[in-house]
Amino acid sequence: MMYLTGFHAIEERIKTGRPCGPLLVAKAGPRAKEIVTLAVNHKIRLERTGTFELDGLAPDNRGIALHVEDEGSRADISLENFIAELDENAESLVLVLDEITDPHNYGAILRCCDQFGVDLVVCRNRRNAKHAAIISQTSAGAVSWVAQAETPNLVRAIEDLKEAGFWIYGADMEGDAVYKVKLGGKVALVLGSEGSGISRLLRERCDGFVGIPSSGRIDSLNVSVAAGVLLYEVKRQRAK
Repeated sequence: MMYLTGFHAIEERIKTGRPCGPLLVAKAGPRAKEIVTLAVNHKIRLERTGTFELDGLAPDNRGIALHVEDEGSRADISLENFIAELDENAESLVLVLDEITDPHNYGAILRCCDQFGVDLVVCRNRRNAKHAAIISQTSAGAVSWVAQAETPNLVRAIEDLKEAGFWIYGADMEGDAVYKVKLGGKVALVLGSEGSGISRLLRERCDGFVGIPSSGRIDSLNVSVAAGVLLYEVKRQRAK
């Protein structure tokens, strides 16, 4: 069983209208009471429970916890279906995550994706329930809204995106300043792990590399911060 415990995560999941529940309630402060009202309005079943019992089911709860069966995410979208439904002439933005294994980083990236209009996140690793709970809480509920596709082969996914008309740009400290690169049309950004960056096979398939000019004394930005900066620049260019 999996339980969402963050207020934002619970609230956003209920708003999607996707199956969930019951909502377990041990104690309800003002914020929790708002969510209880939301749950009632969406016909989500409520169950009163003791604090000790709820702590055993969801240790990081804040008086309430929502039971879900599907990890709280939209990671059931296939890349093939996404490509098939694309408008040939429309702009589209895809984020490819290469070995982003820290669930806190993953959740923070999803929050950026929700804010800056990413159409799809593509990743390789399936997350377990423990990681899914962290991702949902860290993303402040964005995991319930951002479309995600899991694939066993990111190289093949990149090739499929290129065949569908996407330009592939890898994030790299030594890349061209992101604000100097035209990022309209169909674009896929590839983010690598903080430890080793983008893998060699994916780098070989990138059409170019974009970087974030900086003047700091440490090596680089955290990957989730870098994602936010890069995605904002794409949105800024497309708003013109």
